[in-house]
Order: sequence, then C-alpha cells, then structure tokens
Amino acid sequence: MNGTRTTPPRPVDIAAVFPDLVPLARPAVRLHPRPGSPTVHDSSIGGPLLWPAQQPWLYCRIGHEWPHPLVPVAQLYARDIPLLRPPGRTDLLQVLWCPSEHVPDLDIPVELFWRTAADVTDVLAAPPEPFDADEDLYVPEPCVLAPEQITEYPDRLELPKELKQQIADPAPWRAAGIVVDDAYPEVLYDHALSHAPGWKIGGWAPWGLTDPVPRFCIACGSAMTPLLTIASSEWDSSSTSWIPYEDRVPEASENSWSNPPEVTVLDANRIQLYACPASGGHPHTDLVQ
Repeated sequence: MNGTRTTPPRPVDIAAVFPDLVPLARPAVRLHPRPGSPTVHDSSIGGPLLWPAQQPWLYCRIGHEWPHPLVPVAQLYARDIPLLRPPGRTDLLQVLWCPSEHVPDLDIPVELFWRTAADVTDVLAAPPEPFDADEDLYVPEPCVLAPEQITEYPDRLELPKELKQQIADPAPWRAAGIVVDDAYPEVLYDHALSHAPGWKIGGWAPWGLTDPVPRFCIACGSAMTPLLTIASSEWDSSSTSWIPYEDRVPEASENSWSNPPEVTVLDANRIQLYACPASGGHPHTDLVQ
C-alpha cells in the first residue's frame, strides 16, 4: 500500500444547502495510485497479477494480424477495499485490457475476473509482454494504492429535473452565504461537490461529453452501479480542491495535472466499469465517452 492520502473536506456542505441530495449520497473509494513496485500479493494499478499458472493468459484477437496479449490494468483485494463487495467467496478483482484502440469506435476490449486469492497456489511467473503500438497510452505504470473512502453525489446531469434547477439557481447558494458565479452557480457543484476525479471504486459515474445512459444487467435486467472508474488524471486544473493534503505543493493549485499511472483513456478521459448488485457481481464493462 502507499501510505495515506487525505481528501480535504468539501468547501461547502452541499447536502445542507440542498437536502434533496441526502438520499442520493453514495460511498466511493479513491484509489490514489502512485508509482511503486507492487507484487502479485498487493492491490495495484498496472502491477503484476495473482494469475494461476494453469490458466492460459488472455489475448486480443480483434482487428490484429496475430493475437496480442492483454495487459494488467488493476488488481484489487477486498481486504484493502471493503467497499468492493466481491461475489460469493471471491476476494480479488482483476482487470485487463488490450492496449490499443479498436475501430470503428476506438474502444478498448476489457476483461474482468473475480478470484479467490487463496485458491491461487501456483502463480504464473512470466506473463507475456505487451507489444502493440498504443503502449504509451494504455500500459499503466505500476502503481501502489492508498485507498480512501469518501462520499459522492450524482453528476449534475443525473439529478432529478427539479434539483438540477435548484442547483443552477444562485438564490439558494446566496441564502446559505456561499459565493458563486451568478451566471453559472452549478460550476462549483460540478467541480468540487459532486464526485471525485481519478481512479475509484463505487460512487457516481462522471459524465459530460454525453448525456447519462442507464445501464442494466444483461443477466437479470437490474440497474447497474459503478464498479471501477479508470481515469486519465487524479486531478486537473478544474478539480484542484480534490488534491489530497499529502500532495499539496504551491504549484499544484494552478493549471496542474496528476496522472501517476501515465494512462490516457480515450478522449473522454475515463472508462467506467459497472457491476450488478442483484446478480452476484455479474460483470459488465462499458466505455463512458
């Protein structure tokens, strides 16, 4: 693990200003990846996987002249992230993808595994190395984690119509003594009060380039909830209030970006994985663009 990362309190208690947000609060775990040397027994981004020696490695055969090995993206142990809530007796989530964009939609094939760590007694010693052209974008630098639980609220685009209108009205903000841009009071909510940037478990999905689209389980039809958010940055110049105390330096408050795993995820800057809580963790992956 990577010590501790502490997100500062939000500049406004948004649920006190808009009580209708209270039932919409969700827990999330910011992963806070930072460069390190994780082992197969650690939670990590881009680190080695606890992969059974008897299980063949996964290869992508979509649009390639020959099969290309998938690369590790994330390995997350439930002991480190209780919010993970794996299905059955499993206690380990592993995510891999093909490190190249695939036409026509420039998506990235993603594979997800739930494992029981104790069942893996013979670990694959030498997984295949990636070799595709987009490695600089999609092969994460190995990072250790510093999980931190926070509370999130929906992206403004997912709010009920009436609540969305309230947040876009400067009057309630002023009544609570909060200084906002009268023309765009909702900007404060979007950037500092709703959901955290960066890699995380649970919480609410980020939107913006497209309108929210409901996700439903292909096995049972139940509504899906965010499982893992894969992002291009831990923070950027519009989200500096989310910079952990431990990472704050004078220059970090002005036009700064943080991207420890060195991954640039499409133009949308994130990939969102969903899971179905009603069907034993049935995995479903979805690209948010």
